[in-house]
Amino acid sequence: MEQRPPDAEAGARVLVVDDDPTVAEIVTGYLDRAGYVVDRAGDGPDALARAAAHWPDLVVLDLMLPGMDGLEVCRRMRGHGPVPVIMLTARGDEDDRILGLEVGADDYVTKPFSPRELVLRVESVLRRTRPAPAAASGLLRAAGLAVDPAARRATKNGDELALTIREFDLLVFLLRNPGRAYAREELMREVWGWDFGDLSTVTVHVRRLRGKVEDDPARPRLIQTVWGVGYRFDPAAGEE
Repeated sequence: MEQRPPDAEAGARVLVVDDDPTVAEIVTGYLDRAGYVVDRAGDGPDALARAAAHWPDLVVLDLMLPGMDGLEVCRRMRGHGPVPVIMLTARGDEDDRILGLEVGADDYVTKPFSPRELVLRVESVLRRTRPAPAAASGLLRAAGLAVDPAARRATKNGDELALTIREFDLLVFLLRNPGRAYAREELMREVWGWDFGDLSTVTVHVRRLRGKVEDDPARPRLIQTVWGVGYRFDPAAGEE
């Protein structure tokens, strides 16, 4: 698959995958008017074929697709390279939303949804993929971790970490703010850029990040739970 970096001037490419033609048409229309280049697919195999032809900057992906569901589509795309994913789900079951986050979705929207809200979420996710400003792009190091915000590259003891966009942003924020306990609401606001949202999103991303940066994720030392508050990054504990 040919991958290309986001090109803000030309308009980022968004792949909309939904088997409901009405939903796909509405979403495509709003994204097109917002200045995005939009591809559409009605099922999993079509989505993978279109991604192979033109690698997207972001995918809006329905969870419930015929045949190959959205979770499998997400896994296969991620097998070819990093790509931001916003999952759409018609279900109200929290387990389904969490499952989407567990396979690496960067955000999700529950149907029925406001197309304007979806556009804002697309903008929010893509904004996080842009290179960091020079003043904020210095190399961050702690407890065997080395993170380059400008290159969006992270390693642990020299080994590359495969992080999603939100996992990377969460790690950068924690590295820049060690020793302070943050509530999930604060992390949602600072990392996701939202003043509202399902806080289980933060919980799942912390769990996924621990699985990649902790020596023993079952007994985390770097990203510690502060009961009744939230989470604290403690680099000194990771170096003991």
